[in-house]
Amino acid sequence: MTINHRFNTTAIHAEQCPDEKSGAVSQSIIPAVAYCFDNAESAVDVVSGKKEGRYYGRYGNPTTRTLENKVAVLEGAEDALGVSSGMAAISIALMASLRTGDHVVVTKDVYGGTHKFLSNIATRYGIEYDFVDCTDYLNIENAIKENTKAVYIETPSNPTLTLIDITEVAVITKRHDLKLIVDNTFMTPYLQRPIDLGADIVVHSATKYLNGHGDVIAGIICGSKADIDYMRKDVMGDLGQNLNAWESFLVLRGIKTLGIRMEQHCRNAQEVAEYLEQHPMVERVFYPGLPSHPQHCLAKKQMKNMGGIVAFEVKGDVKTGKDFISALKVAMISFSLGDPETLVQHPASMTHSSIPESQLHEFGLSKGLIRLSVGLEDVEDIIEDLNQALLCTAAVPMKN
Repeated sequence: MTINHRFNTTAIHAEQCPDEKSGAVSQSIIPAVAYCFDNAESAVDVVSGKKEGRYYGRYGNPTTRTLENKVAVLEGAEDALGVSSGMAAISIALMASLRTGDHVVVTKDVYGGTHKFLSNIATRYGIEYDFVDCTDYLNIENAIKENTKAVYIETPSNPTLTLIDITEVAVITKRHDLKLIVDNTFMTPYLQRPIDLGADIVVHSATKYLNGHGDVIAGIICGSKADIDYMRKDVMGDLGQNLNAWESFLVLRGIKTLGIRMEQHCRNAQEVAEYLEQHPMVERVFYPGLPSHPQHCLAKKQMKNMGGIVAFEVKGDVKTGKDFISALKVAMISFSLGDPETLVQHPASMTHSSIPESQLHEFGLSKGLIRLSVGLEDVEDIIEDLNQALLCTAAVPMKN
């Protein structure tokens, strides 16, 4: 695949070759666990990494390798690693970058699963961390210690959609010789390419937009060949966090329509955000595409478009918020995002429930915050559904 091809052409054709025997255009699924070799020396060369190849399913398979190569091309990375979930991608990237006694600086606006991994598992192995406001780059500088080895950020963050300037953070991490790890799940390589902006490692929950159909649990890590080789052989394989062939096939199939889907997600989300911002029952809307977003200018500089996630606060208490999402009929209450269906959830009690209630404010989360993964339905139907749920909750008419 030549680098001169545009995104959608690359997403469809990169690493895809017709099957040599059958001529099938669709990607082959190879679920084999074991692989044979012509001779003992060839087996040794593959196991040692001297020669490209597969030798045992726990360290990868040909279908997953095709997926890895395709995502690496799309992200502009040297290599990629397919793993069993988004949390596997996050934990492998962190474990590969940190040892006992090391320290990592983490954006305070972080996915609840990442928070739980650091606070519940990493600490058992002597790994230190600090959550800081990474929108203020002086905070990052001040948080770096002698034992700091990495900086971990999400941009936009989950769920408040706070943006961090990747290029500015990369200047800091390179000056201190630290790994910069970026969770790019919300944006995908169609909308944002962190490695081009200076990141060292990019992680994805491929469960979300990369697959895009709500029928896969998968993760992807992108980075240098040296980093990915180490993660494959000394972390993923040893912990058994490999991605199987069937799920790799489904993600490959989903990626073919990634650009088209993301365009529709973005269009719908923009209209939904504009509708919510003018509704009298809505206290505040978080969406980078709105001029009212504090980092709207950064969003236009760093991202191709604004994504499919909208967060907002409904006026009232926690019960008001829960009553609102319970009244929705098109949108479905769900923990996930990036599906064709519009999905809604209450972060404080769902995806970020591992954060103690007393600490929610430290992470920029209110008890009434709602996260909406805007789907691919006709946007008029989504807005009508939001409208009836808001009216049902408080019987407040819309502004003219």
